[in-house]
Amino acid sequence: MKKKDIKILLVDDEPDIIEIVGYNLKKEGYQIFTATNGIEAIDKAKKIYPHLILLDVMMPMMDGVEACAKIRKIQALNDVIIAFFTARNEDYSQLAGFDAGADDYITKPVKPKVLVSKVKSLLRRLKEDNTDKENSIAIGDIIINREEYFVQKGKTKIILPRKEFELMYLLASKPDKVFKRDTILESVWGSDVVVGGRTIDVHIRKLREKIGDGYFKTVKGVGYKFTIK
Repeated sequence: MKKKDIKILLVDDEPDIIEIVGYNLKKEGYQIFTATNGIEAIDKAKKIYPHLILLDVMMPMMDGVEACAKIRKIQALNDVIIAFFTARNEDYSQLAGFDAGADDYITKPVKPKVLVSKVKSLLRRLKEDNTDKENSIAIGDIIINREEYFVQKGKTKIILPRKEFELMYLLASKPDKVFKRDTILESVWGSDVVVGGRTIDVHIRKLREKIGDGYFKTVKGVGYKFTIK
């Protein structure tokens, strides 16, 4: 994967850190996105699907440990690499971070060359198969293109509303895997939006009408899965 295709979400409430770290990583050719607290980080992560999140621990509204734990519960973000970016090096802070699902720590202040080297090391953990899936999924005669937000079935291009697209992408990301209703709600709608269970059913019905009834299977009492006829 080329650097220009790699997305890094930088989360810190200190403008100087955002500016300095963002500048050095942009100079390396990465796509940089920013957030200033945990709530904003979760929302942005669900929109851009970053490859790496550099997450400060101490932030207002929602700290990094809580944000990390919530991100790890989102099925579509299972493969994102999360490193805590913090000036705190107490054992309890690091243990809490790893318990929440962090992959590593970067201690600040950090020299630009050390930072870039650390980021490169973290990004080597990316799996090529997951990287390919983030741009598009091809299953049978269906192609789901995340970059341009369309679904192609055979020779027909289908434009779906955002939530329908995200729901289909989630289910198709792991064919024949049964996604529980709670997981679908968390991954597609998030924990900050209150929606009823019927919301999933309505979106599945619309997808069946547009894509075909046979692709979306109901597992009674559990959830849904995407399967090829």
